Formats: sequence, structure tokens, C-alpha cells
Amino acid sequence: MNKLMGMQAFVHVVECGGFTGAAKRMSASVSAVTKNVAHLEAELGAQLLVRTTRRIAITEFGRQYYASCRKVFSEIDHVENALRQSQEHTRGKLHILCPAFFARVNLLPRLHEFNTRFPDIELDITLGDRYADIIESGINLAVVVGELKDSRFSSRLLTRGPRICCATPSYFEKFGTPSHIDDLMLHNCLVSRTALWPFKEAGRTVEVAVKGNLVVHSGDALREATLLGLGVAQSNWWLFRQDLEAGTLVECLRKNRVAGQSMSVIYPPTKFIPQKMRVMIDFLVEITRV
Repeated sequence: MNKLMGMQAFVHVVECGGFTGAAKRMSASVSAVTKNVAHLEAELGAQLLVRTTRRIAITEFGRQYYASCRKVFSEIDHVENALRQSQEHTRGKLHILCPAFFARVNLLPRLHEFNTRFPDIELDITLGDRYADIIESGINLAVVVGELKDSRFSSRLLTRGPRICCATPSYFEKFGTPSHIDDLMLHNCLVSRTALWPFKEAGRTVEVAVKGNLVVHSGDALREATLLGLGVAQSNWWLFRQDLEAGTLVECLRKNRVAGQSMSVIYPPTKFIPQKMRVMIDFLVEITRV
């Protein structure tokens, strides 16, 4: 038996003064209400109601049990209202995981705008890219790079774009601007993760084995090294987007671009996305999509 259903039936019978009124309130049949109460009494091992041909009377134990039921339902209503408000109102703590470069280039420079719009949201930002255990870690949202292979998460695309080569204007003035992919052999290439750089050449994708005096293993460090004029770098367009717009970096080999990796925001699957998460997802799209 569904004990909660039996408790609800009993409370409605007491408040409506009979099984017929309780059945109408519950949109159920009189027999169904009667059976629920009878099953509840059997499980409790005590009589809650005295049934006569004229009226329904509540026993002493029934009065005590009714008061307890009302307390339980009141607490349930309180919890449900609190959850409903947290879903509907833009307030509360929001834990975000994102790569260091994204925090520095995209999120932190625009954070004042978000705080102004939603002052009741408290942000907890963790820098990193290990998102496999975000559910266990209590992280609400994570910004990830590349194709999503973990079906446990819901996601929304933030941006995508080509993979580009670039350097500072002063570097190109000193060492020349590559006009063909083979020219990279004459340049100090800043390697990140792999020294095989992909390019489009004659309608197909080829890989060029580059070399240089610096290897870094983070997008943030690669961007900083490039801005310092240490060499030529290749990475996703969105890593350098603001620097290209500002003119502090200049693209080369544009005709040889290949597709870059996408960037998405992921979150644990849920039927109802809390408002605090919804507004942050929209904000992340706003600050990354062109």
C-alpha cells in the first residue's frame, strides 16, 4: 500500500466529514478512498475512524494521527515551496568549472556585468578541465573543449571556429610572415600538446612537423607565450579572438585553416534547470558566441 496515499485519504475524510467529500476532493471513487483508509488502519494496527450509518467519527488515536499527518504534509509543502522558489528565482550559489584561459579571457573580464544583473547569485569558480566527476563534486556547470563523449551530461554549444596560426606584429616584422606552410620550418613554433600542426593544402588535410624552443601544456600559457612574442602558435580561433581583434596578434596562413574544436557548457541532466543555472548558461553563450 502507498502509505502517503492512505494518509492523504484519511486527512481528507476528517476534513470533509466523510468519504464522499474526500473522494470529490481527491478526484477518486468512494470505494478507493475507503480502501486506502482501511489499509492504513490495518498497517497501523489501530482504528482511526468509527463508521456509522449516519456519520463518521474520529477516534482518540485518530485525532493524534491526524495532527501528525497535518504536520508531515505541512513540512512537505514547505520543502516543495522552497524548491520551487529556488527554481524560479535567480539566487543561490553556483559552482562553475572552466579552463584557466576561459576564465581569464572570457569570464572574469565580463563578470561585473553578470554580478550587476544577478546580484543574488554567489559564484564559486574552479579552474581546470577534469569534468568527468562534476556530479560527484557538486559542480553545477562546466566549460569544456572538444567533442562531448560522455552521455551522462546535458550540454549547450558555446562557440566553434577554425584553427589558426598567429604571432605578434613585432615577431613577424623581425622574422617575416609565413606565406606557405613549409615556411614554418624557418620559425620558432610554440608547441602545445603536439608538434604536428594540421593544415588544408590542395583540398586535403596535411600535417606539418614543427619545432621550437618552448612546449606548453595549457591554452592559457600558450596564449601568454604568443603575446610575449616568443614565436608562432597554432590553436583554436577562440583562444586568440580578442587579441586578434585588438591587433596584438596577427594571423598568418589564413588560406590553410582547418576546423577547430568546439567549446560547450555541460551540466548534470535535470528535467528542471534552476533559474540561476539558466541565466549563467545564457551569459556564457553571450560572452563567447560571435
